[in-house]
Amino acid sequence: MILIAGLGNPGEKYAHTRHNAGFDTIDRIADICNIHAARKKLQSMIAEGRWNGQRIALIKPQTYMNESGLAIAHVLKWYHAEPQDLLIVSDDIDLPPGMVRIRPHGGAGTHNGWRSIIDTTKSDRFPRVRIGVGAPPQGWDLADWVLSRYKNSLDEQAITSALDTAAQAALTFAKDGIDLAMNRYNTKKNEEPSV
Repeated sequence: MILIAGLGNPGEKYAHTRHNAGFDTIDRIADICNIHAARKKLQSMIAEGRWNGQRIALIKPQTYMNESGLAIAHVLKWYHAEPQDLLIVSDDIDLPPGMVRIRPHGGAGTHNGWRSIIDTTKSDRFPRVRIGVGAPPQGWDLADWVLSRYKNSLDEQAITSALDTAAQAALTFAKDGIDLAMNRYNTKKNEEPSV
């Protein structure tokens, strides 16, 4: 079973905000794989189906971002999976808008969702795709920034492109592993994200 989770906050109030880049990526993967019949279980919305000859589960935790670890722990237990078997997609304020960074594991950084996952599961061995949403402008509260939508078309175009890249990276991970996904889709530091 291939497991891919995207982090975000449930509900229309948070739809398509910076913090919901993970949810938006899962939606793109669902479209590519034609897997749409999500149902609520394990404190998540989970859509299961087949893609490329393999079973796949697309997961959106419904615990709100700061308690993502609760849902992820349930998912690991239910599917008898190890952290390295579950790819997690999230936003990242420490990356410029549109940059995509793929890693086999790592720390939480400034991300409360990741902090919850690592604290709850006692592991940082989750492969991850992080989507740059940029740092808050001067004078902005961090929570207000990540819960806001894109205000200018350049940022929106960069993020839209990054969500598509993240979806392709996740499916490459599912088919060929994290190394190929990193080699193919990581945005170099001196590269401008494609728009």
